[in-house]
Amino acid sequence: MAPIETARSPTDGQGRITVTTDELARLRHKARGFSFLPRQPVHSILTGRHASRLRGRGLNFEELRPYYPGDDTRTIDWNATARLRDPFIRVYTEERDRAVVLLVDQRLSMFFGSRRATKSVVAAEVAAASAWRVTSLGDRIGAVVFSDEAVETVKPQARDAGALAVIDAVVRANRKLPDNIRAASRPAAFNTALQHAAAFLKHDGLLCLITDAAGADDETVERITTITAHNDVLSIFIYDPIEAGLPQIGPAVVAEAEGQIEVDTNSSGLRRDFAQAFEERRAQIEKFSRKRSIPVLPIRADLDPIDQLRELLGRKVAHSVREAPPS
Repeated sequence: MAPIETARSPTDGQGRITVTTDELARLRHKARGFSFLPRQPVHSILTGRHASRLRGRGLNFEELRPYYPGDDTRTIDWNATARLRDPFIRVYTEERDRAVVLLVDQRLSMFFGSRRATKSVVAAEVAAASAWRVTSLGDRIGAVVFSDEAVETVKPQARDAGALAVIDAVVRANRKLPDNIRAASRPAAFNTALQHAAAFLKHDGLLCLITDAAGADDETVERITTITAHNDVLSIFIYDPIEAGLPQIGPAVVAEAEGQIEVDTNSSGLRRDFAQAFEERRAQIEKFSRKRSIPVLPIRADLDPIDQLRELLGRKVAHSVREAPPS
């Protein structure tokens, strides 16, 4: 049987399976209390050893000027000092903005949810809140929104125009999911999306992965590694709690592209296989991110994602997909 992440079933009657532009636009008022910048609260998940990996905005050389007592000695230009026979320092100014690119997963593997919302809806909410927050801080926001069938790119832009362009692209992909429920999955779409994202990120940008990481392979590792050479990468891992532990609810129907199958969730072997599949994917993400100092923010689909972002970016937690806010 296929792993739970490939299940193609909408949520129950109270769950949300799609989003609208108005719903994502209203998240502007909730998009506060968190930031992806290097300067973080002391208890943020981005502090400590991960903070050094976040470069922040780039620096532009402004001028050479004489050294004054109290200046940072690390800024002394030793060549100019030797030539002019007096200490001089190099003065830099921070770039006015920074390119932040959201890689938003809207594949069929994301069209699953046990409560509240599908993973695809949660990814859309996280993308919208991130877009509003990034533009409110003066940076440019862009996106690569991908499904099994297509990739749509949004060039980084500033202000409301940038956030709204990202939201429109996300909504277009999200609204197509119910109609494509029987389409074939294409795991390679993840790598195609990364290829498009790399075109926007030359240096000192931030790539924010919003995905369940289904289909990640050696090529994925290679593409992300290339991007991290000159940019920051942050992973927002979207998952449903059922993926981590299948509940014992008796016979259940799981829908996939090829049809439906009834499974007995009372089977300890079935529950073990589901848990093991999730654990292996989680471990793979942790191993890769740890080697490249990429922070991972685990977001549960059954809880409010904006509240989780605030909590994860405002308290110190382990670098682990296990560490999500409790239900």
